[in-house]
Amino acid sequence: MSTKRQGNIQISSENMMPIIKKWLYSDKDIFLREIVANATDAITKYKKLVDLGSAPAPAENAEYCVKIAVDKDARTLTVEDNGIGMTEEEVERYITQIAFSGAADFLSKYEKAGGDGIIGHFGLGFYSAYMVSDDIEIFTKSYRDAPAVHWESDGNSTYSIEECDKADRGTKVVMHIAEGEEEFLNENTIRSLVRKYCEFMPYNIYVDFKGKDDKPVNNTSPLYLKNPADCTEEEYNTFYRETFSDYTDPLFWVHLNMEYPYRLKGILYFPKVRNKVELERGKVKLFCNQVFIAENIKEVIPEYLMLLNGVIDCPDIPLNVSRSFLQNDRQVQKISKYIAKKVADALIDLFNKDREKFEKCWDDTSVFVKFGCMKDEDFYQKVKDIIIYKNLEGKYVPLTSLFGTELTDEEAKEGKQAKAVYYVSDENLQSQYIGMFRDAGLDAVRCDNYLDPHFISFVEYKEPRKVRFLRIDADVDEALKAAENTDENVKKDNEQIEKIFADELKEKNVTVRVSALKNADVPAVVNADEFMRRMGEMNRFYGMGEMPQQLTLVVNATNGAVKSVKGLPAEKQKFLVNHIYYLALLSYRKLTPDEMKEFTANNLQLMQDYAKQA
Repeated sequence: MSTKRQGNIQISSENMMPIIKKWLYSDKDIFLREIVANATDAITKYKKLVDLGSAPAPAENAEYCVKIAVDKDARTLTVEDNGIGMTEEEVERYITQIAFSGAADFLSKYEKAGGDGIIGHFGLGFYSAYMVSDDIEIFTKSYRDAPAVHWESDGNSTYSIEECDKADRGTKVVMHIAEGEEEFLNENTIRSLVRKYCEFMPYNIYVDFKGKDDKPVNNTSPLYLKNPADCTEEEYNTFYRETFSDYTDPLFWVHLNMEYPYRLKGILYFPKVRNKVELERGKVKLFCNQVFIAENIKEVIPEYLMLLNGVIDCPDIPLNVSRSFLQNDRQVQKISKYIAKKVADALIDLFNKDREKFEKCWDDTSVFVKFGCMKDEDFYQKVKDIIIYKNLEGKYVPLTSLFGTELTDEEAKEGKQAKAVYYVSDENLQSQYIGMFRDAGLDAVRCDNYLDPHFISFVEYKEPRKVRFLRIDADVDEALKAAENTDENVKKDNEQIEKIFADELKEKNVTVRVSALKNADVPAVVNADEFMRRMGEMNRFYGMGEMPQQLTLVVNATNGAVKSVKGLPAEKQKFLVNHIYYLALLSYRKLTPDEMKEFTANNLQLMQDYAKQA
């Protein structure tokens, strides 16, 4: 047994250790990921040496694994592996020299043989344990014929190192948990952290093990590592439910599998949209060599794809020193573009090969697609031909099929407008307009998704010379007008009717226009200017208050009740005009309390008059 020695941890400043302990990681529970990752690296290194014939093979049926034990009485948390182990010289080299990476050193030695699966790169991970520990011990024995070593430090820039009697190959890290950090002595907490950070690490991890029958808490062969051709639908659904604790099967998925120019594997799932009012953020978990890095990293996952659930593992991803944040470089941008491209390709493939399934899923997937188009120009150009809308017959039609011929420069200068596409935003409220459109042989599309108001404005911006959208109540007398009657007597009658309605409704803040509509059963409809209505909705959305709406009451000159107005006594004219106005308003929006009071009084009067005539 060698003599116990004292030494100084080699750092550039006496203040480095307090900084590492407090600021190295944004979440201190990440320390467990770092210690377990070091343990799996040690196993991977040993396996590589065995494969190369540079280290003796383990006993037959020996299991490579990581064991985690919690001892509340001793206030210790222990992580033990049966990997490569360290000699005394290696402990001094890799542990006492902060930021000297054993992984990097190993890779440089065995670069030609391949170092796939090695996680560590920076040499700082071990010291993250001091965020929750006031003392740490290491017991390690190398695969080489060298004495086992015991290292200990309280994190105050000094350490002790000596030989010990550890018999088995591998490393055991014993963390003496500090006061105030008792949560890390709770077995359930540790299990939860292992599932969060280590759920796909490549070797079985046991927590508070009591025997060989204990089940590992991780999945060493996650589905995303398999070839997509070898995966079944049930496997995809099971992996989704287990990974995201969702008991609802996903709509469909995109399996990413790339080896060049960078390695990337993963599965992105399109979930069912539960909340129809606002976008729900999904979980896209980023891994590096099966080690969890973070969720929803915007540099890698385009913002609109964060609405999905998924797992992405990219060993080539450039991480900064804390392994929690990405370095901003062109490689990351390429990875992000690749992911977006693969999602677009999958959607197009589904549209072309299984239109029925695509349409069945569209109510849910349209949210992701439309949001993605508004966020990513390349994505829009790639998928715009597969964006579909349901028409009044309930059939889906491609958005681009609604576009008109692109206006020429000369036509645009002359003020000619792009083709109008009519849409419905509320099928129940706008049912009267829908009926009139159907009777006139006209069509419209249903834009009843909460994202549609923003999306149609986006499409108009992208295709200003091909399309403009008008809500079905925005241009009624133009779209539904009957053939013009040039008879002078008819014109005079219409002028008289218009004056009667305008006089009676002058306090209602409504413009009156008499027009001969195709459907004679409808006495009047409300026409709302599209631009002004959108401006009002935008004001409300941003909390800027109500914007006065100038509505137009289109009075139908072909309707019998309207024609009879000019021959009635003044009192009955007023009654009928107001009743027609409120009937039209009810088909446009909800009445205000004052409007409902007056409308109810009118109805009561109508019933009383009817009763007298009976």
